[in-house]
Amino acid sequence: MKFDKLIQQIREIDEHARRDTARAVNVGLTLRNWAIGRHIGHYELRGEDRSKYGDELFDRLSEGLQGLGVKSCDRRQLYRYRDFFQTYPQIVGTLSPQFAALMPPDSESASSDAISQIVGTATPQLLVPADRLLNSLSYSHFEQLVVLGDPLKRTFYEVECLKGGWSVRELKRQIGSLYFERSALSKDKAALARHVQSLAEPDEPSLVLRDPVVFEFLGIRPQDTMLESHLEHALLDKLEPFLLELGRGFCFEARQKRIIIGGEYYYVDLVFYHRLLKCHVLVELKTEPFTHENLGQLNTYLNWYAENERTEGDNPPVGILLCTNKNDALVKYAVAGMDNQLFVSRYQVALPDKDQIASFIESQLKENKGI
Repeated sequence: MKFDKLIQQIREIDEHARRDTARAVNVGLTLRNWAIGRHIGHYELRGEDRSKYGDELFDRLSEGLQGLGVKSCDRRQLYRYRDFFQTYPQIVGTLSPQFAALMPPDSESASSDAISQIVGTATPQLLVPADRLLNSLSYSHFEQLVVLGDPLKRTFYEVECLKGGWSVRELKRQIGSLYFERSALSKDKAALARHVQSLAEPDEPSLVLRDPVVFEFLGIRPQDTMLESHLEHALLDKLEPFLLELGRGFCFEARQKRIIIGGEYYYVDLVFYHRLLKCHVLVELKTEPFTHENLGQLNTYLNWYAENERTEGDNPPVGILLCTNKNDALVKYAVAGMDNQLFVSRYQVALPDKDQIASFIESQLKENKGI
């Protein structure tokens, strides 16, 4: 064996192992969420004390699970798991005997009924085998597919996704581009399919293992896995203590804070609570020049915080947008539902000076210029 051949074989082993790991993690996560949904569905139909909870079931269930440290079980996610089971009951046929033993009793008939309903709404020949779906798609893929109410439309995207090995991002892009509707209207469907697949982004183990949903399943914080670029990660590491050291009332609350807007996950880089201003301060860092899209994204986060996290006595949240390339830095303040005069007269007195932050960021850029 020659040296170059040795390197190539080790690379192939590494690639194979990463793919197997990504597949195993995704299958485990998918089955876990499906099984949770199955238990919830079973309880809703047959739970002895289900009437006691009524509309509060998902809230109470979420509180109980989170109190025990069970991850990814907020109210919205529990609804998603239940919907996932109801949309894909055929996954029951892929369960190992050990996993099947964890299922609620007498739920086999419920799954059979649900499968019959699916077969009744779509041509049986079009149904993709459950084991192929489970071994080819991640749970994040299934989340995108479940919300498609039309079974034929869902099957169309399943097939195309499997053919092209699409990433979750690509699946979202094609659904958003109305690929199904465009295909229905197209005279040459095969040509359209070839064109779409030629431009599609394939799934990669690195993308799968960096999925935020996988992070929570494995008990890993997003920042531990470097969701952002190495440069952003390094800057955020320094920016957090820098703001705290300014001593102007900043209290650290979260990093890579996950919020859900319209069923999509978003992550705020840094979240502080300012005890003097009595408001949240959201910090977003972009290692690129300023764009209006950056500011729009931050304003979206601020509006979400104003509606969902603001409590009695809190003032409207403030955002600090840091846009930078390797030559300079720009700092912009953003406000949500706040009179601009109030911001100028009161908030800017307590918030860090723009030039001070820009100078700090530029000094860090110089230190990390090799990243």
